[in-house]
Amino acid sequence: MKIIPLSEGEFTIDKTKVFVPFNIDNDDLQSRPVGSLLVEVQPFVVITSKDILLLDTGLGFSKNGELQIHTNLKANGIQPEQVTKVLMTHLHKDHAGGVSRKDNFGHYHFAFPNATYYVQQKELDFAYDAGFPSYMTDEVSVLQNSRQVVYLDGDGEIDGYIRYQVTGAHSPYHQVYWIQEDGETIFFGGDDAPQLQQMKSRFVAKYDYDGKKCMELRQQWWAEGQEKNWTFLFYHDVKSPVFSF
Repeated sequence: MKIIPLSEGEFTIDKTKVFVPFNIDNDDLQSRPVGSLLVEVQPFVVITSKDILLLDTGLGFSKNGELQIHTNLKANGIQPEQVTKVLMTHLHKDHAGGVSRKDNFGHYHFAFPNATYYVQQKELDFAYDAGFPSYMTDEVSVLQNSRQVVYLDGDGEIDGYIRYQVTGAHSPYHQVYWIQEDGETIFFGGDDAPQLQQMKSRFVAKYDYDGKKCMELRQQWWAEGQEKNWTFLFYHDVKSPVFSF
């Protein structure tokens, strides 16, 4: 399997939940509001023998009239129309902004017109209940009542080689994925397992729905991944987006 990180850059985020661009070479983290976190925003493409998979969809920012995630895909030789499956861990705005694109009339359309989107139904329902600032319901409105979406209910398997599990750790209906092909396992933990350093420490985050459960799951996954030689994908890691044992 081929892994392609699609970095959208570094950002700081504080209690306002606004993502502010951060230049590592020039900006000073101490000058940002107290409690600011430095994060990468980084969807991934995984190319398998069956699919071009997209794992989460980024912030949905545009530049020169084009979604950044489209620009990043094209820079890696992939057209948006070639993506076959979009696997969503959850629908927070930094993971789901690129689910859709807005036309000149203000209407939203699927950003990946030929892909099947996989979303937990309860996560979609929760996004509408919770709303702004964590969720941008306009951007994910295309996911409602669409034949292009598979609405998941709990744990399961996709096409015999992708396994998903609802954890309820970072958010109430957050899910994680294992992609397995030819003896290789790729694990994508979304915001349950966002950075390499968190896998190596007993870290409980106040921003998680269940921080203790997140910590315990990270320790469990790290031990199992080490034993079974998993490759980990870290959505918010500035330095180490991909780690293999």
